[in-house]
Amino acid sequence: MIELFLSAFATLFVVIDPPGCAPIYAGITKGAQPRDQRAMAVRAVMIASAILLVFALVGEALLRTLGISLDAFRIAGGIMLFLIAIEMVFEKRQERREDRAEKLRQTPEVEDVSVFPMAMPMIAGPGSIATIMLLVSRADGPGETAAVFGALILVLVLTLIALLAAGPLMRILGHKIEAVITRLLGVLLAALAIQFVIDGVRRSFGV
Repeated sequence: MIELFLSAFATLFVVIDPPGCAPIYAGITKGAQPRDQRAMAVRAVMIASAILLVFALVGEALLRTLGISLDAFRIAGGIMLFLIAIEMVFEKRQERREDRAEKLRQTPEVEDVSVFPMAMPMIAGPGSIATIMLLVSRADGPGETAAVFGALILVLVLTLIALLAAGPLMRILGHKIEAVITRLLGVLLAALAIQFVIDGVRRSFGV
């Protein structure tokens, strides 16, 4: 149970990437009142939590309705996570996030960033949605499912803390340290993604 919790936590932490979301949030809320920054951070995490919980609870039923097997989804999800890992190692993911944030800053009529881009796609994006569905599908019984949800809640709490402390966190970490951490997490995610693919292939062919 503890092993599953740690594995789920590591996977979700790497995919959602709270330290990576913090500088983006600090940039797109620059100039906003501290009260508004806190409110948007809380709202973004709450909306993202609702999205991820819905897919965690009904994702498997949705796949069955569409005629997609869990093994096929494991393979597809693993490939998707591997691509994200490659982007993290070569810093492409952060560049894309920064480009999105810059476009948002150039649109003055958009003030509330809690729904877009923070809640979705930065926190509850395709990668995190696929990940939570994969983890729940692998859980065996209520105990393991609870462990996965516990890991998700912990990562979301850490994400909220990172957003609330975005300014001071950036001053402490700096861009160079953040880049090193991102690359290390990318390598870890690549290994986890390959494991998802291996599990899917084994189950599909009964190996």
